Amino acid sequence: MPYVTPSHPAPPPPPARRPRRGGRWSRTVSTLAAAVTLATGAALLTPATEARAAAAPTAGAQAAVAPAAALERVVNFGANPGALTMYVHRPAAFPANAPVVVALHGCTQSAQIYADNSGLNTFADRHGFLVVYAETTTANNANKCFNWFQPGDTRRGQGEAASIRQMVAHATTAYGTDPAKAHVTGLSAGGAMTSVMLAAYPEVFAAGAVVAGIPYGCGVDVVSAFSCMSPGADRTPAAWAQAVRDAHPGFAGPWPRVAIWHGDNDATVAPRNADELRDQWTAVHGLGQTPSRTSTLGPNNTRRSEYGPTPGQAAVEVDKVPGIGHGTPVAPGTGPEQCGATGTQHFIASICSSYWITRFFGLAGTTIPEPPVDPPTEPAACWTASNYEHVRAGRATTTGGYAYAKGSGQNLGLYNTFVTHTLKESPAGHYTIATGSCP
Repeated sequence: MPYVTPSHPAPPPPPARRPRRGGRWSRTVSTLAAAVTLATGAALLTPATEARAAAAPTAGAQAAVAPAAALERVVNFGANPGALTMYVHRPAAFPANAPVVVALHGCTQSAQIYADNSGLNTFADRHGFLVVYAETTTANNANKCFNWFQPGDTRRGQGEAASIRQMVAHATTAYGTDPAKAHVTGLSAGGAMTSVMLAAYPEVFAAGAVVAGIPYGCGVDVVSAFSCMSPGADRTPAAWAQAVRDAHPGFAGPWPRVAIWHGDNDATVAPRNADELRDQWTAVHGLGQTPSRTSTLGPNNTRRSEYGPTPGQAAVEVDKVPGIGHGTPVAPGTGPEQCGATGTQHFIASICSSYWITRFFGLAGTTIPEPPVDPPTEPAACWTASNYEHVRAGRATTTGGYAYAKGSGQNLGLYNTFVTHTLKESPAGHYTIATGSCP
């Protein structure tokens, strides 16, 4: 959507602002840091008119867009090595041993903005679970991004990851939540941090939902973080899975279930990250990358692919939302499948992802029928051509000198007449690199 302004990992703050983490950027030369700063600023402000129009409203304006969520700030929840802030939304009807969902905002956002617009509180009130909103600050990251690309914040027992783990433990002792029913979700940098939490603390979380996020183990500094976001990293499922296993050596499972949400037109975090996340977590679960079940959700025909033998209880689920850019899909309204608000950037009118994520977590109470399975498709159509011809024919797009298959976002290599691929179309408008299944 044109009003969605990209959010990127920020350049490092000066050491004096956070002395306990000083020196982590000493390897980055000053000219590179300046270039990254300019690139980040340009991305956040382009186009300038749209960015000003989409800027986060003031507290008064935000209240006019959507009623402010009632959040309770929690202090002294632990040692808090990552210097995060904890808030909770506790519904009026709050049973003993309730589940807990940790929610992680995107860059430039806050816990309050995420609570007001994501729609999670709607389902917490409806189904009786606690929502923990973790919030980072400009002292941690100049653009208020969770530091999903910093080893000091992404390893077990360290930094921001450890602080979020302490919030879950505090929820159990202070609010009586069930430690076996902890879940985590987040957008963009919060989505990437969701990947971190699932990998670093797989014994803590039953399931997670990554919205417009990044596979665990991709970025290790600000430079590699940009590359992870776009064009994305292409690794084998085995390599991605090993990164997860290395985050908690010796852990044998069970592994968390993972839902992956991504907009087809995301120009900030390339859609191929959804496929790489799928490869990572299907391999962790010992599954292949061919879905066991596909269906469509909502009036916009979001494409859902499930991986695992049990319908409705997939180990991995991928939900690709057509026609939207970088943000959380919401569907403002009061209907049973509606939620959220679009009064601030990064919340896009489409489908209520929080409704489906709540169901994926198993928090929706009574059993709800699953959507019908997609009918058998016609034999796949295939085309063999250069990347230049694929782009000209509308089977691929081009960004930064590379071509990407339309729909799947697979990297086809350099955009020129010398690189050739066979693309398979299935379903209509969704292209993948053929792997021996084309005539």
